[in-house]
Amino acid sequence: MAPPLFNWGVKDTHRGTPVVVKMENPNWSMVELEGPEEEDLLVPDSSSGVARNKGKGRGKNAKQLTWVLLLKAHRAAGCLTSLAPALWGLVSAVKRRVAAGKTDADTDGGRENENPAVKTRFYSCIKVFLWLSVSLLCFEVAAYFRGWHFGAASLQWEHLLWARAFGVKDFFDWLYARWVFVRVEYLAPPLQFLTNACIVLFLIQSLDRLVLCLGCFWIRFKKIKPVPKGGGVVDLESGEKRFGFFPMVLVQIPMCNEKEVYQQSIAAVCNLDWPKGKLLIQVLDDSDDPTTQLLIKEEVQQWQQEGANILYRHRVIRDGYKAGNLKSAMNCSYVKDYEFVAIFDADFQPTPDFLKKTVPHFEDNDELGLVQARWSFVNKDENLLTRLQNVNLSFHFEVEQQVNGIFINFFGFNGTAGVWRIKALEDAGGWLERTTVEDMDIAVRAHLHGWKFIFLNDVECQCELPESYEAYRKQQHRWHSGPMQLFRLCLPDIIRSKISVWKKFNMIFLFFLLRKLILPFYSFTLFCIILPMTMFVPEAELPAWVVCYIPAAMSFLNILPAPKAFPFIVPYLLFENTMSVTKFNAMISGLFQLGSAYEWVVTKKSGRSSEGDLVSLIEKGPKHQRGSSAPDLEEMKEELRRQAQKNASKKKRKHNRIYMKELALAFLLLTASARSLLSAQGIHFYFLLFQGISFLLVGLDLIGEQVD
Repeated sequence: MAPPLFNWGVKDTHRGTPVVVKMENPNWSMVELEGPEEEDLLVPDSSSGVARNKGKGRGKNAKQLTWVLLLKAHRAAGCLTSLAPALWGLVSAVKRRVAAGKTDADTDGGRENENPAVKTRFYSCIKVFLWLSVSLLCFEVAAYFRGWHFGAASLQWEHLLWARAFGVKDFFDWLYARWVFVRVEYLAPPLQFLTNACIVLFLIQSLDRLVLCLGCFWIRFKKIKPVPKGGGVVDLESGEKRFGFFPMVLVQIPMCNEKEVYQQSIAAVCNLDWPKGKLLIQVLDDSDDPTTQLLIKEEVQQWQQEGANILYRHRVIRDGYKAGNLKSAMNCSYVKDYEFVAIFDADFQPTPDFLKKTVPHFEDNDELGLVQARWSFVNKDENLLTRLQNVNLSFHFEVEQQVNGIFINFFGFNGTAGVWRIKALEDAGGWLERTTVEDMDIAVRAHLHGWKFIFLNDVECQCELPESYEAYRKQQHRWHSGPMQLFRLCLPDIIRSKISVWKKFNMIFLFFLLRKLILPFYSFTLFCIILPMTMFVPEAELPAWVVCYIPAAMSFLNILPAPKAFPFIVPYLLFENTMSVTKFNAMISGLFQLGSAYEWVVTKKSGRSSEGDLVSLIEKGPKHQRGSSAPDLEEMKEELRRQAQKNASKKKRKHNRIYMKELALAFLLLTASARSLLSAQGIHFYFLLFQGISFLLVGLDLIGEQVD
C-alpha cells in the first residue's frame, strides 16, 4: 500500500517502494510512480562517511507536492463541472414551482371573505413606492451620464448653485436642478427625522434584547431554575425523589380538522403517568368534516376500551374558535371536581412524566397560576423555513420566557403544553372569544389579578413547525394582529389594576408596545421603506452601523440558543426583515381593527411526528406503552400503508403561492440597490441586493414546502 501523501511530518521508513495514485475520473488511468532506489538517496558525509538523504530527498518531496497539487486541481475541476448541472437543476425546479404558482387573488388562500378594498390597500401603497423608485432610478441614471455625480454625504452644491445662478444648458438640467432643490429643502428633513426616530426605536429594542440575553446568561451562570416548594419523599432503594402530590387533573386536547395528527396527541396523553382515577381527558373536536369527526371519535372509543378515562366532545354551535371550544368544555358539571387543567394542541406529544414534572410546582404555592413547558420540534431540520423558525422560537423560550418567568413571574401563555390552576382561570374571568390570541388574553388578565407564572426550560413537549410559507405566514399574522387587539381592550384594565407601577410599565411598554408594536413597525419602516428611499434622497443618511453591524450583532444574540443554526445567521437576518411585511400588516390590522384582524386559520400540519411515534412503538417490540397493544400497532401500520398507496394513486397536485406584496418590495429594494451604485455606497448596496433577493425568493414561495 502506498504511503499517504499528506503525512509530511512522519518519517518515511519504506523507501524505494512504488507510489500508487488513483484518480476518481474514469478518463484518467492509474499511474505508478517508481520511487528512487536507496543508493540514489545516499549522499556521503565528508566528516563521518555516513550516507545522508539530501538533495534527492528534496527531489522526492517536490514530486510528491506536484502530484498533490494535481490531485487538488482535479478535485476542483470536478467540483466546477458539477456546478453547472446543480444550477440547471435549481433553475428548472424554480421554473416548475413558479409555473404552478397561484397569486393572492386566488380564493384558495382562506381570505375570500375579506374586504377587497382593505385587502389591496397595503399592496397599493407598496406599488406606489415601487413605481416611484423605478421612475427616480431612470431619472438619476440619465442625470449621472450627464455629469450630475452626487455622493451620499457630499452633495456638489456648486453644481446646483451654478445651475440656479447662471442658467442651465437645457431643460433636463433645469428639471434635475429643481428636483435636487426640492429633495434638499422639503424631502430630506422629514425623511431624516423619521430615520432618526426609527434608529432610536431600533436602539431601544436592541438594548431590551441585550438585557434579556444578559439575564439568560446570569440564569445559566448561577444555575437558577424553578424548584417545587413541596419537596418530596426520597425512595430508599433508588435514591430518587418521589412526589406524593397527585391532585385531580383535567387534560384538554382542542382540535379542528386535524386528521394528520390526532392519533399521536391522543396516544401521548393517554400514556401520561398519573393515577387513572385522578385524570380525565377531554378531546374537544371542532371539526366540520364528518370523516374527520368519525375518525377521532373511533380513536377515542378504542382508548376507552383500553381503559383510558377519556371523553369525546363535539360542539354543534362552533363559535369563538379555540377560546369558544375551551370555554364550552370548562362549563361541564364535572369540571368542578378537578383542581388543574393541562392543555395540549393536536400536534403536541407530552412525555409520560409531563404531569409529574409540572404539577408538583403547585404544591404549597397558592399564588402560582400557570406552569408552562418548552416546545421542541420534530421537523426543525426539514427545510430552511423550519430551521429559521427554530432559531426564532428557541430565543423566545430560552431567553424571553425563561428570563421573564424567573425575574417577574409573568410571560404570555403559549396556548398549549401548560398546566393551569382552574381557580386562576375562573378568577381571571375564564376564556374569552374577543381576540385571536385567547392564550395571551387569559395570561394578562390572570397576571392583573396577582397570579404568578413559572416557565420550565428543561421540560419539553414535542410538536411540529409549519413547513410551508403559506401556513407560517397565516400563523404569524394571527400571532401579531391578536396582541394589538388585546392591547386596545386591556389598556384601561392595566391602568386601573392594583399591581405595582413597575409591573404596569413592564406590561404596557415592554410586553405590548416594544415587543409587539415597535419591533414590526421599525423593522418594516427602517429596512423596507426608509433605506430604499435614502438611496433616492441621499441627503437623508442612514449610517452603515444601523444597516449592518447592530443587526448582525442582534442576529448573533438571537441565534445563541440554537448554536447548530450558526451557518444560517445571514439567511436568518434577511428572512426576519422579509417577515416584517406580514408582521407590520398584521399589527396595523389588529391595532385599527381592519379586515383580516379576526381571521383564524388552523395551521396546516404534516403529521411527521405521528409517523415517528408509530415507528418507534413498532421497533420497541414487546415493550409497549401502557394502554396499547401489538395488534393495534400492526393495524395502524397497515392503515398507514393503505393511506400511502391511496395517496400515491391520487398524486396530489402541489402548487406555489405567489405573494405580490413581497415581490413588489423585492423589485423596490433591487431598484434601490441599483441606485446605490451611483452613490458608491458599498454596505448599503450589498444589504439592499441580498435583501431584495430574499424578498424575491419568499415572494415566489421558494423557501418552504409547496401547498397541497
